[in-house]
Amino acid sequence: MSIPQSGGGPIEHHSQLAEYMASGCKPKDDWRIGTEHEKFGYCQDTLKPLPYDGERSVRAVLEGLRDAFGWDPVHEGGHIIGLTKGPANVSLEPGGALELSGAPLETIHETCDEVNTHLAEVKAVADKIGVRFIGLGAAPEWTHEQMDLMPKGRYQLMNDYMERVGTHGTQMMRRTCTVQVNLDFSSEADMVQKMRVAIALQPIATALFANSPFFEGKVNGHKSWRSRIWRSLDDARTGMVPFVFDDGFGFERWAEYALDVPMYFVYRDGEYIDALGQSFRDFLKGQLPALPGEKPMLSDWADHLTTLFPEARVKKFIEMRGADGGPWRRLCALPAFWVGLTYDQGALDAAWDLAKGWDAETRDALRVAASVDGLQGEANGLNLHDLARETVAIAQAGLQARARPGAGGLIPDETHFLNALTETIETGQTPADELLAHYDGDWNGDLKRIYAEYSY
Repeated sequence: MSIPQSGGGPIEHHSQLAEYMASGCKPKDDWRIGTEHEKFGYCQDTLKPLPYDGERSVRAVLEGLRDAFGWDPVHEGGHIIGLTKGPANVSLEPGGALELSGAPLETIHETCDEVNTHLAEVKAVADKIGVRFIGLGAAPEWTHEQMDLMPKGRYQLMNDYMERVGTHGTQMMRRTCTVQVNLDFSSEADMVQKMRVAIALQPIATALFANSPFFEGKVNGHKSWRSRIWRSLDDARTGMVPFVFDDGFGFERWAEYALDVPMYFVYRDGEYIDALGQSFRDFLKGQLPALPGEKPMLSDWADHLTTLFPEARVKKFIEMRGADGGPWRRLCALPAFWVGLTYDQGALDAAWDLAKGWDAETRDALRVAASVDGLQGEANGLNLHDLARETVAIAQAGLQARARPGAGGLIPDETHFLNALTETIETGQTPADELLAHYDGDWNGDLKRIYAEYSY
């Protein structure tokens, strides 16, 4: 999850809220790709999740990366809780999953090099202390009580709040992992078209990357249990944000939506101040109960935007949020999918043509179908396997049109990063389907086989 934001002066006019997001507009030549991915760590001998502290722990992994590979530590309350190196950072999810928030890079070739370097560094540190990491959308066996809550003030506040709203919030915090990509826009109109494509097609990404069919040691009845969790978490800040498809949608409408999402906290002087359930609208008027008489800074608004969790969200860029964490080779497929769909205008138009006739009921039904049945899902006469085939073909055409070479020009474009998805479409088997086939076949119902066969 996001680290505290910084910079920007006081908010003196309502217009600054939308202007903050609009300030992310940049010419196409300056568009970048920022990939984020999370993975679960565990002790190799016990197969138990990593605690925060100890010889084999989250802290030991962070300190190992710091000492061996030159990452700068981030501390909170005397605890190491993250790392930075240039524009990239390594952070902790609430239950201890390790996240790389990658640098904004020009091509998927660079993104994949970054992913490979990071995972190789993590493996080098982990091997020395008897730790391994695994890429899944949800923890396959571990219970809530087995997973330490990381020592971050933000997470303590969120944990308390999640226990009051929805039914799956604490499961999301400690026992899910995702892979995401952050993408740029050139103008408000470009943001609008990309957000509409992002929300409408997010269920297709969920289906293609479905990788969480197990939970608490059992088959859970969903191909993406992570997606199921997000459907019963906190209605005020999650979901398919149907207003994105309304006439007149833009930065101002997103700001109005964000203002109606209850706050979590205000960050001041290294401390998270409890503002759970309070209103940013009151904050703008100097009437926030947590800080009476004080008005927000732009950094407070930036922090608040990180507490919105719809399937795609707007900050100074757009964040695609619908995919399960997964195997090493699929981590580069997610940015390839969305870059192919959105960074070439012809592909973006084709993607919107595919989805523009769907109503809110259809989009919601596709989201549920993707969670339950993956590529085998159907909703309102639409088949997710067929939609995935069309969508990946559009993405491939978009990457061909981008024509960004790699390997010193030996690779003409970025299309090969979609190979994992084209294989999924040809076989009809998502990662979840493969896991279930093993579980019912050669694993003979022994879920512990997942660790040896699917860890990084």
